[in-house]
Amino acid sequence: MNAFFNNVDWYDIWLATLDTLMMLGGSMLFTVLFGLPLGVILFLTAPKQMFEQKALYGILSFFVNVLRSLPFIILLIVMIPLTLLITGTSLGVAGAIPPLVAGATPFFARLVETALREVDKGIIEATQAMGASTWQIITQALLPEARPGIIAASTVTAITLVSYTAMAGVVGAGGLGDLAIRFGYQRFQTDVMVVTVVLLLILVQLLQSLGDRLVIHFSRK
Repeated sequence: MNAFFNNVDWYDIWLATLDTLMMLGGSMLFTVLFGLPLGVILFLTAPKQMFEQKALYGILSFFVNVLRSLPFIILLIVMIPLTLLITGTSLGVAGAIPPLVAGATPFFARLVETALREVDKGIIEATQAMGASTWQIITQALLPEARPGIIAASTVTAITLVSYTAMAGVVGAGGLGDLAIRFGYQRFQTDVMVVTVVLLLILVQLLQSLGDRLVIHFSRK
């Protein structure tokens, strides 16, 4: 066993794992902060919804679709000037977070919009009939009722971000993906590739298990 892993530097693996977790945590935080309001606005302004605004919905929908249609590896390269402006670097964890957020936010917003559409319209109408304000409808009816769906959307987005962080290694973002590319692929060190892949698989399984548990916990059914 030790002979097979003779190229593996476990300290480097540990640092790469921490980088991946930091990229995931930081990008997920900003993705939720930006994507949740965007998803709510998309839902509210969509056709046949409470605040139907075809022009606004069309603009936002076009913006979301454009970002979603770009392959992430291309988005990484295209955003390098903007990333440099925001963070001062295009390398490392800090350099990876802006493109990660830009790639995941529209994806998460669409999932939030879909989750909100699953809410029974009768609940919204009952809340309106009681004289609730728009803010109260959103915070006390829409979001609580859609919470299991939003948690499931967050889980899917987090897993997507794990794959994005691996791709970010192509441009020197660090993390397990960077280690797999520099050592596992470019130097033909199969053992390093195997270890990084296994760790990414474990991370995905943990995220999915946690998400499933939270969905069950907050579901009323």
